[in-house]
Amino acid sequence: MTSSTHHTSRRAALLAPLDEHPATSRDGRRPYRLLIPGTVLALSVNLAGCSGAGTVDAVRPAALEAHGAPADPGTRHPLPPRTAGRGATPVASVPAQLPGLGPHMLAKIPADARQVVLVTGEAKNSSTAQAVLYERTGAGWEQGPTWPAHNALRGWTEDHHVDDLHSPIGVFSLTDAGGRLTDPGTKLPYHHSAAFTAGGTGFRGESLAGTFDYVVAINYNRRTGTSPLDGTHPQGAGKGGYIWLHVDHGGPTHGCVSLRRNTMRELLRALEPARHPVIVMGDALSLGR
Repeated sequence: MTSSTHHTSRRAALLAPLDEHPATSRDGRRPYRLLIPGTVLALSVNLAGCSGAGTVDAVRPAALEAHGAPADPGTRHPLPPRTAGRGATPVASVPAQLPGLGPHMLAKIPADARQVVLVTGEAKNSSTAQAVLYERTGAGWEQGPTWPAHNALRGWTEDHHVDDLHSPIGVFSLTDAGGRLTDPGTKLPYHHSAAFTAGGTGFRGESLAGTFDYVVAINYNRRTGTSPLDGTHPQGAGKGGYIWLHVDHGGPTHGCVSLRRNTMRELLRALEPARHPVIVMGDALSLGR
């Protein structure tokens, strides 16, 4: 991922040709058609480097076994009940606005967005964060699970550039997914390919194997409606790209947001195109403006 580039210390990796796909999937969704020949998909590990790496092997196709992981149900925070009078059945209260967001950030959320993945960084220069899935209901925003997350090594920025080791602050739609492993049951278009493969180690010496087993493209400087591997950058290569939600490898990323493996599966199953999901991401202070 340019700038956030999926893993790599320097740009020297090759993505193999993408898999072929049938005209329609088993549930009627249209899988991706390859928009560029596989031979042109020579992306450096830097370009594929969301996860951030210190020393990285070439990104290469491989038929690796899926990695097991303990269940990660997330942490739910029950909301206090409110009552409508004596004898009334308690009704769970939900916030009318998303907690922690100021007017500047709230104004950026599309009116039709009914799902929000809110990623809040601990500090502007921190690489740790928490993510919460919110669903808009008639009463307000209903809070779902809370998950631990990682972001870029140097924290957050409102002016992201290639290789700056920051995650971009903002509101971005979520329309496209993919991964090295098969579709876990998402309603998003899903590109299954061995090209979602990374090796080497991250900033803390942790293995990057399996980082791209599941991916949701964050629509920062990319063409929507295409595979997460598509290399089109409407704002130019200098503004970076390949910013993804992907499997956590236990350390900071180059610019992406990473979640535990089972969390990624849970999120992929929860996101619905008809609910126009978006991600709101940044450090707590910036989000509160």
